[in-house]
Amino acid sequence: MSVSAVAADRSVCPPLPVLGRDVLVPLVTGGEVDYAALDYAASAPALQRVWDDVAAYAPYYGSVHRGAGYLSQLSTDLFENSRRTIEEFLGCRAEDQVVFTRSTTDSLNLLAAVLPGNTRVFVFETEHHASLLPWEQRLDVSVTYLNAPRTPQQAVDTLEKALAAREPYGPALVCVTGASNVTGELWPVRELAAAAHAHGARIVLDAAQLVPHHPVDLGELDVDWVAFSGHKLYAPFGAGVLAGRADWLRDAAPYLAGGGASRKVSRRTDGGVDVEWHTTAARHEAGSPNVIGAYAIASACRALAEAGFESLVAREQELIARLRTGLAEVPEVTVLSLFGDDAARVGVLSFVVEGWNSSHFAAALSAEYGIGVRDGLFCAHPLVRTLLGSAPQDPGECGAPDAAPGEKSLNAIRVSFGAGTPDEHVDRFLHAVKELVTNGARWNYRTEGGRCVPARSAD
Repeated sequence: MSVSAVAADRSVCPPLPVLGRDVLVPLVTGGEVDYAALDYAASAPALQRVWDDVAAYAPYYGSVHRGAGYLSQLSTDLFENSRRTIEEFLGCRAEDQVVFTRSTTDSLNLLAAVLPGNTRVFVFETEHHASLLPWEQRLDVSVTYLNAPRTPQQAVDTLEKALAAREPYGPALVCVTGASNVTGELWPVRELAAAAHAHGARIVLDAAQLVPHHPVDLGELDVDWVAFSGHKLYAPFGAGVLAGRADWLRDAAPYLAGGGASRKVSRRTDGGVDVEWHTTAARHEAGSPNVIGAYAIASACRALAEAGFESLVAREQELIARLRTGLAEVPEVTVLSLFGDDAARVGVLSFVVEGWNSSHFAAALSAEYGIGVRDGLFCAHPLVRTLLGSAPQDPGECGAPDAAPGEKSLNAIRVSFGAGTPDEHVDRFLHAVKELVTNGARWNYRTEGGRCVPARSAD
């Protein structure tokens, strides 16, 4: 189902309960205010439902697989049932595997490790570093970086042309994001998957920013793998997922060697060891798994499914419209976009403010209004450089200001939200933006340790 189709259902639900909703933070100007968490794209707060489920299970925590005790057996059932819940949430096909990892980054590095030799990887320069960089770690894998497209159709055409021109013809993988972590814009995943498969390539979807905001179905999208992190999906307990085709995973050496991945180990007469590795997901899950992290992801999947993605998306689209309308009223604000104003998007938006260092602006939002956003290059340096029209050699670091407050710097401000965001937080943010642009900051700021922070006094 497309975002526009989902948003057409006007049954809008209230914000889902999340931890931290009533946390008070101090303001440099005096007093306290409840914290407005508008940095969901980095780490979303835990759903109250997830926290409650984890807390209820915690006393029963035990090691999984092979344990004879009751708690071990219970934990094993919970761990494997969590896998099945995630399979259902992602619309996995019968032959697919769900492998538990630490994060999206870990998932994509795992996939990079199991690629057949001499695989050609095609990736747009617009990707997050988690999906841009892992492929170069393999000396027997070649990477083709594709220029940033300016329309969804251009993305498909660019990929088609690159795949058609590849030589020699062998294994190939396309890596693409589902929703940009910088602009929030949705990519034409199904069309890119069709192009990849038409040219004998496989495709992996970086769904880190898509899965918290919109249904993701492997069968419907026709992607070979999907990767995402629990900490984006309201389950910040250190787990991630790689789900999809089993053959490359089954045929490659284990990502990590150790207990759990091995099915049988025996000594040879020459003094070495012979190892028979599992062919299931356990092959790449060596060591004691993060049971609580896996269970938290499954809990979040159930909570979102029960709330109804149709109503969640409809409410988020209302917040996006409110945000974009409010920012459009401030001429000094420029919203960053690849595909233009009419592009479908999730609740992630980046912008710059004329006359402001983005780190200074973000610091003022936090210190004077209790609003948490992100500034920098968002671990997507090539994309942000393209959107800001900078030269590749221009200085800039992720999250670090390069200029004094008030001076231009190569970074941007990102505001992001989701199922737990109340309307008031978006309204407060818009009020703060307009007030800062009109009246300036009420406090002095300095650069300290690579960050823009409030000075000791307003003078």
